[in-house]
Amino acid sequence: MSKMIIDTAKTVRQVVLYQAQAIPEELFDIQADSYNNTIRWNIGHMIYWMDTYMTLGFSKESAIPASYASFFNSGTAPANWADTPPSKEELIQQLSSQLNSLSELAPESLEVPLEAPLQFGPLTFNRAGELLNFGLVHEGMHLATCDCLRKVIQGKLYR
Repeated sequence: MSKMIIDTAKTVRQVVLYQAQAIPEELFDIQADSYNNTIRWNIGHMIYWMDTYMTLGFSKESAIPASYASFFNSGTAPANWADTPPSKEELIQQLSSQLNSLSELAPESLEVPLEAPLQFGPLTFNRAGELLNFGLVHEGMHLATCDCLRKVIQGKLYR
């Protein structure tokens, strides 16, 4: 079962990479009406949180710049950015690097108990695999948001 979760994580990340590469960068920073964030924010948010899950669940050191927290943590928004966010090229590189890290996970590592249970809102995670599995659901939600944003933006731009 653990190998299947890792394989699913790799598949989800491959889909994210494919979709992110296919979206023109000129669409990355357009904030559509009724959306809180942009495509760039959603992609960066996936990277930020996957790094966090890997750090918390698998005792890996963070592999992203510290500035990503100010850009992409929950509660952040492009409207509040004071600095220039990472380019599409940098985000793609981070997505690829994380795909490689997922490929290096050993199935038995998913069964390892966390140092202490992690509470995210009403959710509690006790093992590394639970956290990674939640990460996949989270990533899928933001992937869908990127696709919806792209469709809304392109609908407005290319009518």
